[in-house]
Amino acid sequence: MKDSKTGYSDGHPLDEVHYREYKILLKAIHFARPEGFEEYWKIIKHVGKKLGVGVDTNPDGFKHLVRRVLFYDTPNFDLYNNAFILRKRTFYNDGWPEIDHELTVKFRHRDLEVAAAADIHPRLDGTSKVKFKEELLPVKTALGSMRSLYSHNCELISPNIVLNEGLADIAKVFPAMAKIDVSPNTKIDLVNNVTVEEVQVNVGNFDFGHGMEAKATIAIWRNRATETSLVGEFAFQTKFERINELHHKAKELSETFYRDIQTAAPDWVELGTTKTAMVYGMGNVIMTNHE
Repeated sequence: MKDSKTGYSDGHPLDEVHYREYKILLKAIHFARPEGFEEYWKIIKHVGKKLGVGVDTNPDGFKHLVRRVLFYDTPNFDLYNNAFILRKRTFYNDGWPEIDHELTVKFRHRDLEVAAAADIHPRLDGTSKVKFKEELLPVKTALGSMRSLYSHNCELISPNIVLNEGLADIAKVFPAMAKIDVSPNTKIDLVNNVTVEEVQVNVGNFDFGHGMEAKATIAIWRNRATETSLVGEFAFQTKFERINELHHKAKELSETFYRDIQTAAPDWVELGTTKTAMVYGMGNVIMTNHE
């Protein structure tokens, strides 16, 4: 955690938000077949045309990228209940898993200052990337709305990631987790024994003018063991040096676009949850206060 207004105790400067990611969860029933990706993209393009948003479809925009996603936590979900998410992704290339895995640790909170104060930097050598995002989600009970979560992420790439050990082993790499009030010997294991298969398309790009652009994706998550579809997601993300440098007209247009997409296809939208909560088996119940 931080010890001043300018830095963490290990000397890292406090991170600033450099990404804004707009997310809409989608009902899985619409992605029973691959044509669902193209059907939803047509809706997006129609909204963009109406508002004057530039919409470009990538040449390989409907190429299906497959990933295996695993979540790890204690038996009582102590990580999640303390605003942490521990996730491992395996990427597939032409049906074969790649050697390296992506390990992501997230600290996610509604409060910007609380999220910024979490020192998510790892204590090990190797390739890592820290991202601080503002995530936009619909209000849990209403279409055409939005709320913010702040997500402080660290991504590590490694061929040898062992996660089903004790919390103390994870806390050695991510000391922020050592503050969780639970025995260091508490075992970490796969959440609900669920393996998620994620099928994603990097479908295209948006131009909101004044230099503000965003990359768009559509994905479906399925329980790999039961082949049950869990939830879909449409998302677009923009990157910047400082959020106050975003042109106000472009920022306003992106938010209007985001709200109008929800109301243009209300029967597609899955309200009241997040992808992670679906895996944790929480569905539409009230979330913990950090979400």
